[in-house]
Amino acid sequence: MKEKHYLSPLLEPKSVGVIGASERENSIGHVVVRNMLDAGFRGRLFAINPKHESVLGVPCHKTVEDVPHRLDLAVIAVPAEKVLTVVESCGRAGVKAIIILSAGFSESGPRGATLERHVVEAARRYRIRLLGPNCLGIMRPELGLNATFAHVSALKGTIGLISQSGALVTSILDWAKPSNIGFSTVVSLGSSSDIDFGEILEFMISDPRTESIIMYVEGIRDARRFMSALRGAARVKPVLLIKVGRHPQGARAIRLHSGSVSGDDAVFDAALRRAGVIRLYNMGQLFAAANALFAHFRPRGNRLAIITNGGGPGVMAVDRAADLNIPLSEFSEATMEKLNAILPHGWSRANPIDMLGDADVERYQKTVQAVLEGPNVDGVLVMLTPQAITDPTAVAQAIVEVERTADKPVVTCWMGDELVREGRKAFEAAGIPTFRSPEPAVELFSHLSAYYRNQKLLMQTPASLSHLKPPSIESARLVIETALAERRKVLNEMESKALLAAFRIPIAQTVVARSATEAMVLAEEIGLPVVMKIDSPSIIHKADSGGVRLNLGSLAAVRTAYQEILEDVRRNKPDAAINGVAIEPMILKRNGRELVVGVRRDPVFGPVITFGEGGNRVEANKDLAVALPPLNNYLVHDLIKSSRVASLLGEFRTMPPVNMEALEFVLLRVSEMVCELPWITTLEINPLIVDEHGAVAVDARVTVENVSPSVDRYAHMAIHPYPSQLTSTWTQPEGTIVTIRPIKPEDAELEVEFVRKLSSESKYYRFMNTMRELPPAMVARLTQIDYDREMAFLATIPGEDGVTEVEVGVCRYAVNPDGESCEFAVVVADDWQHRGLARKLMGVLIETARNKGLLYMNGVFLANNERMLKFVQGLGFVLSSDPEDSTVKLGVLALQD
Repeated sequence: MKEKHYLSPLLEPKSVGVIGASERENSIGHVVVRNMLDAGFRGRLFAINPKHESVLGVPCHKTVEDVPHRLDLAVIAVPAEKVLTVVESCGRAGVKAIIILSAGFSESGPRGATLERHVVEAARRYRIRLLGPNCLGIMRPELGLNATFAHVSALKGTIGLISQSGALVTSILDWAKPSNIGFSTVVSLGSSSDIDFGEILEFMISDPRTESIIMYVEGIRDARRFMSALRGAARVKPVLLIKVGRHPQGARAIRLHSGSVSGDDAVFDAALRRAGVIRLYNMGQLFAAANALFAHFRPRGNRLAIITNGGGPGVMAVDRAADLNIPLSEFSEATMEKLNAILPHGWSRANPIDMLGDADVERYQKTVQAVLEGPNVDGVLVMLTPQAITDPTAVAQAIVEVERTADKPVVTCWMGDELVREGRKAFEAAGIPTFRSPEPAVELFSHLSAYYRNQKLLMQTPASLSHLKPPSIESARLVIETALAERRKVLNEMESKALLAAFRIPIAQTVVARSATEAMVLAEEIGLPVVMKIDSPSIIHKADSGGVRLNLGSLAAVRTAYQEILEDVRRNKPDAAINGVAIEPMILKRNGRELVVGVRRDPVFGPVITFGEGGNRVEANKDLAVALPPLNNYLVHDLIKSSRVASLLGEFRTMPPVNMEALEFVLLRVSEMVCELPWITTLEINPLIVDEHGAVAVDARVTVENVSPSVDRYAHMAIHPYPSQLTSTWTQPEGTIVTIRPIKPEDAELEVEFVRKLSSESKYYRFMNTMRELPPAMVARLTQIDYDREMAFLATIPGEDGVTEVEVGVCRYAVNPDGESCEFAVVVADDWQHRGLARKLMGVLIETARNKGLLYMNGVFLANNERMLKFVQGLGFVLSSDPEDSTVKLGVLALQD
């Protein structure tokens, strides 16, 4: 039995009322009623307007309270100043969801923002869900639902479209119709004052009609819910996304349009990569990618082979590939032998393959076949310019035949117009992406191949803390609490380094001198040569204020430097508070690379980690790589590889490669700091000097602020870490140790094998059918979970080899969209039943849900599963019959006293 989604009244309504329905041509109320009638809405439609007896043949009621039927959905098309009264009326009439098409709210200034707030408060008071205001509405073509004022409709199909711009929706629908591309759901969010991306995405995850999702994003309000839903959607369906407001001018325009905060674009980009989605930058790319997905275009890597009959176009494609960091395939010896046998002596003998201007159908066909069959190739771009001997249409038909049996994607570029038109039509009919110029063809391959790279990032579930060299979180907290108790938000260098040391990051020892004599004593203790730096909470860049002296090799030099630093700083920064002068050993690493590792707070996504070239070049080179924590080894490696400084970390001139393990260790520890210390607002390690022997943090600066205590220890983060702290063990009477731990994506094979060995009865009671094996999509859904929205615990025992694990039980809950309750399931291997494992697993699950602050745990059970019914009653569940299905029992457990 599939429970109705709580947004069903909005997206699957049985009854709809149009408030503001009108007989006036082209008025919003008129267009909505006409659209509903033209779409053939299957439910009951009501018009509401005191000025009309009927609208387009639909009987009209004076108010929503006069409608002789409780409405699932009310579409409001009245002036903004009347909306609050209408919403109150909807509340009294028992309406479950409303769409406010009207403009004139937060986008129109403070007065409109106040009105919007009152409207939202009224809707919440009556438990009404609200879409908008200032939106185009929604479409569900399969249901005959077109509750919009658009002048274009959507065809039935499998794409879900969510947009913050109604104008973009109409443009996309206008493009899609002649291309015969259809939609399962179209949602215009408008101001997102209540329902936002996250909830619509959650609906589309479970919607069987939706196979892929297109999103137009200006800004988001709830990063955790957005990322949670986006990652959940991208695990099971391709997601294409256009994000605007990449520059400050665009961000300002967005605030005026929808009131959204767009945040730093580099951070948003990092979030999308981590969410496993395809980011696009313009409508042309969106249409091309949607077409390709619609044709089931599935790249599996990013190494591109280019085949052309003209050198110039091939170079254009290579240039664009280089811009996008798309590597060209390096052909194997076997592939080169095949190509040498196929192609004339003067061919390019490299990628791109220039077949020369006299290439005919056979040469094209054999060349494309040879390249597709070879290793090191993830996709092929086939290009053609209409030259005298070449037949563009015949070549296109040959490529179509080759592509039918290919297991790698083929993109085509037939340059020109009249002579190549029929060839392009052949590609379109076969679902092969085709372009007029090389650049967009390479861009399409780049975007869709990046999707599969990003899917690997999506699979990563780093823990908040590693088990090797555990940090001293308590000492780090004490440093922060001491500073905050003294009403300081900027930690001095010694305190900042104390935080790093607590997380086992190697540091250069620092002490602070408050006189020239003390400076000499401390320098002698540390050992010459030393570095001296001003210690001031007011000064970020010490060198700019004259507050740094390097490589001081004598005590006389130390004494002189102390006086000079104070004089220079007082002259350059007269208002700066000075604590003293910090002294540390001079780190001399002949092969060292100066790097910077940072943490900053994004207004949307919270803490992010930055990495790049350090030293004095940080300000000049702001192009730092960005990643969202938590990180693991795979994600750290990806962060380093995506930075511009990556090329300097290997063997460089006379320098050996750096110790990558030491660098990765520092980045992992910074990620742990971000997870466990929510007080940190900024952190900068600059320089972090790394050479072939290791890494050392020479200078560090941390700022902190007070945070409110939260039930969720990771509430400050957009992505919930793997909750390793929930792992426990349970010893059986005969000595078998059972490990109970949260599930991970790597557990896919364990899950498949576990379900495979279940008896038919156990499978039936768990899945309500007797499937032999879990389908791949279900395996992904069960193992790749978001720990913020759901939790699953495996019970495992050691395998016969003592190394591998064997799954003997699993339990899970999924938080309902109301955020207050969850659905649970539990199943135990047949040979482990009657041993107390199910009760132990349920105890862990219930306690976890209780600690999360959930109020209720719900379950759905087969009425004939007497053993399960007795078991859950023993746990305290209250059972009731399902009013719609006599074969099912419903259970509810109150989690809070």
